[in-house]
Amino acid sequence: MSRPLHRGSSGGGVRILENCNDFWDDSQMKEKTEREDLDRSRTNGSHNTYLSIRFPFRFLFLDSLSSKHSLSDNGFVPDPFSPGTTRNRHKLSLALLKFSLIVIVVLALTGSFWWAISITSSARGQIFHGYRRLQEQLVSELYEISELSQGSSRLRDLEYCSQESENYVPCFNVSENLASGFSEGEEYNRHCAHGSSQHCLVLPPMNYKIPLRWPSGRDVIWFANVNITAQEVLSSGSLTKRMMMVDEDQISFRSGYSTFDVEDYTHQIAEMIGLRNESYFIQAGVRTILDIECGYGSFGAHLFSNKLLTMCIANYEASGSQVQLTLERGLPAMIGSFTSKQLPYPSLSFDMIHCARCRVEWDKKDGIYFVEVDRLLQPGGYFVWTDPLTNSQRSLRNKENQKKWNAVRGFAENLCWEMLPQQDETVVWRKTSKKNCYSARKPGSGPSLCSKGHDIESPYYRPLEACIAGTQSRRWIPIEDREKWPSRANLNSKELAIHGLHSEAFAEDAINWKSAVHNYWSLLSPLIFSDHPKRPGDEDPSPPYNMLRNVLDMNAHFGSFNAALLEAGKSVWVMNVVPTRGTNNLPLILDRGFIGVLHDW
Repeated sequence: MSRPLHRGSSGGGVRILENCNDFWDDSQMKEKTEREDLDRSRTNGSHNTYLSIRFPFRFLFLDSLSSKHSLSDNGFVPDPFSPGTTRNRHKLSLALLKFSLIVIVVLALTGSFWWAISITSSARGQIFHGYRRLQEQLVSELYEISELSQGSSRLRDLEYCSQESENYVPCFNVSENLASGFSEGEEYNRHCAHGSSQHCLVLPPMNYKIPLRWPSGRDVIWFANVNITAQEVLSSGSLTKRMMMVDEDQISFRSGYSTFDVEDYTHQIAEMIGLRNESYFIQAGVRTILDIECGYGSFGAHLFSNKLLTMCIANYEASGSQVQLTLERGLPAMIGSFTSKQLPYPSLSFDMIHCARCRVEWDKKDGIYFVEVDRLLQPGGYFVWTDPLTNSQRSLRNKENQKKWNAVRGFAENLCWEMLPQQDETVVWRKTSKKNCYSARKPGSGPSLCSKGHDIESPYYRPLEACIAGTQSRRWIPIEDREKWPSRANLNSKELAIHGLHSEAFAEDAINWKSAVHNYWSLLSPLIFSDHPKRPGDEDPSPPYNMLRNVLDMNAHFGSFNAALLEAGKSVWVMNVVPTRGTNNLPLILDRGFIGVLHDW
């Protein structure tokens, strides 16, 4: 019994030993296999790392690359260095790469934003200059295309006017007015008949020459540019007309050519007001002046050097036009008459009104012309009248003249005007700045105050009114209480509120026009210097500040274009036109110390 047991135990021991040897062999084979897998894993890992550096976008092919090694060859769960773990590392690398791209984009956008707002003014100028060059080239090419495509048709549609129409002025045709029954001076007034306009291109005068640049053009003009004869020059009776001298092909306007000195004359007016000389007009609140029948503008030409702006108005003249010669000198002027219509200016527009032998019969029509002057004057403004009629010694010798002089003085007194000390043939009245003066007058003396329906702030060639206007306006501010020039051009919030305007809108408009003036001047540069030879790459020189003189703004809005030109140092004057069919900002423009007019385009 024991032997089988021994044999069984002995056999069993041998089997166990054999199994142990087998297990040992299997263990060694397993370790060997694992070492080989580890080596293979490391090799694959280093290879993948190389690929991740060499090909950063290989994550697009991760599925195909990692699918082969998702499990170990022996079927066990992979260790940390196994291909399965490498796939997880790829996913992590992909996430990090995406995050890095987002950070780079954000940093790029932030950097470009700060660069844009911190760019220097010089860099902006270079960018603007390059843009301007492209814009000029585009405009030039478009203009050439337009010339080529429309040249023949334009010649057919728009013909030249006849030589007789050289001095044609719309709404002023004396022959047509006479044929229509107008007389007693009415034929020279503005009458716009339907169908009387001409659809042709008015030619410049024969032998026309480019005017001399300001300020030379103020004193000398070309004789061929204006419609006037030498006989008309010599026979002219106005004070400022007598200051002309015809010299070959030029007309000179210098006080040295005559016995009348405009400087002495303006100095005299300043002394009558109580000032040392004309340079103190600004301090007295005088900036804008209306010169009635101005001759050829010498009064305003002299005052311009003292920063005073004078608007010349005169009747229509087919030949020897005061307005034409004044404009040719680079001075403000327009056709206007006191005969029967109110001038197209708002009430309370001018600081001074001047009349030197202006041929207005002030003593006629119950002083209605004085009433129109009163409407146009600012409270505290001045009316200057120079005429032989005012010479008391001569008037006493002629009863008719004495009667006219007494009538004129009575009209002025009934308007509450104060007469200042007289000198020679010149008289200065000052309009009252106190409204209660009108109620303090004797009953029935002088014109009454206009009712609300007749007190139109901005009439447009309406019939003359025989009542005192402007007293109900919020703009009734004495000239001594207004800001002095040039501060006057920038109205404060209180003054803007009078015109129903907010400071923000006013400031925004000013900024826009400052930029526009800068752009305009840049675009004008190549036009002026295009015929000047220069080397490639050279910049165009800046256009001269006085290259322009007479400027017409067809839709002036707030007058900010005018303000921007003056602020930029341009030696210009601007006729600020306010269309009758739009918002009427003309009172605001005139309150700023500019000049303008209503017009129906």
